[in-house]
Amino acid sequence: MKLSELPRRIAATVETVDDQAPNDTIARRLRELGFVAGERVEVMAAGPVAAEPLLVQIGYTRFALRRSEAARVRVKPLSAEGAA
Repeated sequence: MKLSELPRRIAATVETVDDQAPNDTIARRLRELGFVAGERVEVMAAGPVAAEPLLVQIGYTRFALRRSEAARVRVKPLSAEGAA
């Protein structure tokens, strides 16, 4: 599942960040910001126009991401037991 498809307030873990081209600067920047395998992530809110941007929390930090950027991040929703 893509981070852009994750419902609000549902915890997930990052699986990977997809590169769209060799030396993809956006994918590299996302990884530098902490979007790495195993990190817990959650969509906190979405903007008022076309649900853009997304307010995303990874660890204790929140970022505003465009949907196109969030679509590069593959996540796996946590089960009810894993979220506790």
